[in-house]
Formats: sequence, C-alpha cells, structure tokens
Amino acid sequence: MTSSTSGSPQRTEGATPTDAAGTLSAHALASSRIDNLGLGSWPARRARVRPDAVAWEFEGRETTYLEVHERTSRLADALSAAGVRPEDRVAYVGFNHPALLEVFFACGILGATAVLVNPRLSGPEVEFILGDCGAEVCFYGEAQVDNVARVLLPSDQLSVRRWVHVDHPVEGAQSIAHEDLMATGRPDRPAAEVPLGSVALIMYTSGTTGRPKGAMLTHQGLFYQYVNALIGQDLRQDEVHLTTAPLFHIAGLNMMTVPAFTLGGRLVIQRAFHAETVLRTIAEQGVTSAFFVPAMLDALSHQPTWEQTDLSSLRSVMVGGSPLSDRTITTWADRGVPLMQGFGMTETAPGARMLEPRDNRTKLGSAGRPHFFTDSRVVGLDGELAAPGEAGEILISGPNVMAGYWNRPEASQEALADGWYHTGDVGLSDEDGYLYIKDRIKDMYISGGENVYPAEVENALMSLPGVRDCAVVGVPDERWGESGMAFVEVLPDVRVGGEELREQLRGRLAGYKLPREVRVVETIPRTATGKVQKFRLRELADDPLRDQPAP
Repeated sequence: MTSSTSGSPQRTEGATPTDAAGTLSAHALASSRIDNLGLGSWPARRARVRPDAVAWEFEGRETTYLEVHERTSRLADALSAAGVRPEDRVAYVGFNHPALLEVFFACGILGATAVLVNPRLSGPEVEFILGDCGAEVCFYGEAQVDNVARVLLPSDQLSVRRWVHVDHPVEGAQSIAHEDLMATGRPDRPAAEVPLGSVALIMYTSGTTGRPKGAMLTHQGLFYQYVNALIGQDLRQDEVHLTTAPLFHIAGLNMMTVPAFTLGGRLVIQRAFHAETVLRTIAEQGVTSAFFVPAMLDALSHQPTWEQTDLSSLRSVMVGGSPLSDRTITTWADRGVPLMQGFGMTETAPGARMLEPRDNRTKLGSAGRPHFFTDSRVVGLDGELAAPGEAGEILISGPNVMAGYWNRPEASQEALADGWYHTGDVGLSDEDGYLYIKDRIKDMYISGGENVYPAEVENALMSLPGVRDCAVVGVPDERWGESGMAFVEVLPDVRVGGEELREQLRGRLAGYKLPREVRVVETIPRTATGKVQKFRLRELADDPLRDQPAP
C-alpha cells in the first residue's frame, strides 16, 4: 500500500522497486511480496514467474508479461491521479485491443470497476450504459469517435470526467490518448487491498430485448470462473490462444483469454473476427486454442480455403453463445478438431456447463455436465427437480454467479430467487446428468397445444443442402394459436425458395413443428456476439417481405 506526504507517494513493502533507468526490475519483482489477491495483482504475479515471455501479440507488436505489469501499473497510477477511486466505474467502449485488458487489470489494481461496452452500439445506447453505471472515465476506440463527438460529449446525462481515446481522438475534444495517459503514471504502483467480494467487472446483457442490465461480477466470482475454466479445459503454459471473439462479450474475455493469460500463454489478439484472416492465423502461428460462437464456426467452414488450411495445431476450441447444429459439429469433427460446447451467460461469468471433447460423439448436441465449482439443475413449473428427459427451466448456483444487476434490486431479486440464478432457458437432463438445451423460455411457442422449441426446427433447417444460417420465431396463428416462421440465409449461388425449403423439412419434423412459412433473406440479424435478434425477426414477420434469395 502507499501513503502520501506533500502529495508524493511513498514506497512500502508491496511496491516493486525500479532500477536506475526507472524501469521495473525483474529481480526485485521475483523477490517481492504481493499481499493482494484481487485480479489487479495478476499481471505482477505472472511477471514474477516468466517476465520475458510474450503475453500478447497485436498487429505485429509483442508485449512481454513484465511489460504488461509495468503498463497496467502506470495506467492504474494515472487513473488514480485523475481521481478514480475504489468502486468507481471505468468504461471501455471498443473492439479487441490490448488497451482493453490493460484497463481491466488497472481497475483491479485500484479496486475500481471495469465496464466493457459493445462498440457497435449506437450513441444513445452507449449513453444509456455510461449513464446507468455512472462511469467516471471512458476509453473509446475508433468505432465510437462519431458517437463521442455527436452524442456523448454534449450529453448532460453523463458523469464522465475524462475521455481517453485508443485509436483516434475526437477533434477539439478534451480527451487524451491512452498511451499519453499511461506515460504519466509510475510503473511500480502496488495493487490496493481489494475486498474479494467487491465488484471487479460490470458486463451489460446483450439487449436482444429491452434495456440492457449490468451484471455485477466480483473478484471472487471471476476467480472461481477462471478456476472452472482451467479445470474444465485443456489449456497449457505453451498456449497460443487466438483472441478474436469480442472481449466485450463475457465468454470472449473469461472462458479462455484470461485463463490463458493466467497460465502464461501467448495471446494473439485481433480487433474483430474475419474468417479468412482467422484461418490464415491458425495455420501460420500454430494457434492451439480459440473461442468461437456457432456463427463463426460456420463462417470459417464456408471459406474457400477451409479444406486446405492446416488446423493440426488446434488442441481445444470452445464454443458457446447458442446451440450447435449437428452439421457444424460433424463438419469440424471431420477436420479432426475437438469442439468443447459450453453453456452459460453474462450473469454466470459465464461458465455453467461444459461438454468435453471425448463426449462429443456419444453425447452429440449436449451442453455437458456442471463445471467444477458450479451447480445447475432443471426444474419443472412447480419448482421441483425435473425427471430425466423432462424439459424445464435451467437454474444455476455457485460462486461465479453475479452479485446482482447494477441499480436493479427488484430484477436482481427475481433473477436470484431462492439462491439460484433463473436463466430463462429450457433444457433437459438425461440419465447420465448431461444437459441438453432446448431454447429460451420466451422463444418457445405453443402450436395447437404442443410446445415447439425453435432451436430444434433450426437444427433441422441447418441440415438442408444450401442453408448457411437460419432462425425461427413463433408468430400468432388464428387456427393454432401460434406457429413458426423461419428465416433462412442460403449459400452463394444457391437458388432456392422458402416453400421449397419448407417441403424439404417434411418428414424431418413432426407436422406441428413445421414452420407455417419459410422466408429466404440476405442476412439474419445478430448482435455483435453472434446472438440472433429475434425481436427484429418478429418485426419482419409483420411486414409484407417475401423471399429475398441471396444474389
């Protein structure tokens, strides 16, 4: 810890001495004592083990673990000088960049709370999140420059006192470059004594319906998330992890990226997902692990270079975000790549269930068994444990579950009733305890008295030749109460209409599951994290849109 006399911080036992040049000393760091157990101490802890190892590579530049420790210490010191105090919120609105991880760890050093925000959001959407969490400082990337200039800076609803640009400044704005701000801090600031129950991270729900809510994740909760991930996955110290899934998405950050960092692996950070670039990177850099959502897997397998790309270095590929189709599982298995299917959400940091690669064939389509430190169960409408094969709501409990929603006490109480997080997802367990996800409760529809789960219909559609992507929603039906409407993307050069696809489904599905209509569209609307925006599809279902075959 530090104290201050005459405005000058004094070094104590927890600080890391610098050498004559003013840079961190690896020798002194290896001999130092780190009393703090919070996430902010992790760069220092990793740097003590192997300071010269490369922590991450970004756009051709490598940064060692010792340099990461120094940079996060400088940033924390600079933020402290700017007035950031324990429990204050610091927002980052940008695509994947080392600066995002530096902000995350620097907040941990101070005991402040990092708020990671989707940079694809509009100005008013970002304004809502910054205003809702009361951010004191906001880092922003290139994608948000216009929003900062036109919406956020003029806003009188925000408490942001310092704007920090990562790529390009807003002309005429009172903002500072990330590197310039960091340069004002000292490299040996020790981590504060942060209570492990304090909030380290606020992640806002994706907002597929209504206003997003900020899930509060504590230092202790994240610690158990990372332990779960390390126990459940085949990550190693020589990991070359491809960080291309969005880090502002809970799984992109927490399922593999931070665990790989904790082990001392090498992160290959890419700003955003581009299928052609990802395949080339896997082959050229010997990538051993990656996290993808199903839409990413399909985009990769549809690349012209798919069959020729060397994927032999991949040891583990984690998949989450939505159910995997049988076709996707088979396509990757045929290339010898083991897929680990995970189930979780922002509110659980995100891990709840995991299907190990050795179970992929025997438990095809399952979300697996519980993580080591996390409990989950399926309950019926009466709240009692569902029998094997009986569908019900999935509940989750464990130290990785959120502390609640920021400034939403009623929503928190409802979501965490009886000590379990109520997911709103429908699933069933088999006799062996493996969980199968059916769909979201709100996405299920009842046709002629029968429950229909869109994910099951979507899986059948994905098995049809020429189908690239699809989504199904329930719509009002005068005869049956509700029926399904399917929206389908087809592969380039495929000429097929919706009615033809619907006929191909006959025999693959029970009659009541057959969509009333299938529409061919250019794109399925998705969030930045790959989730289908079904509320937009329901809006499309009400307009006179007809088939739009891909050009």
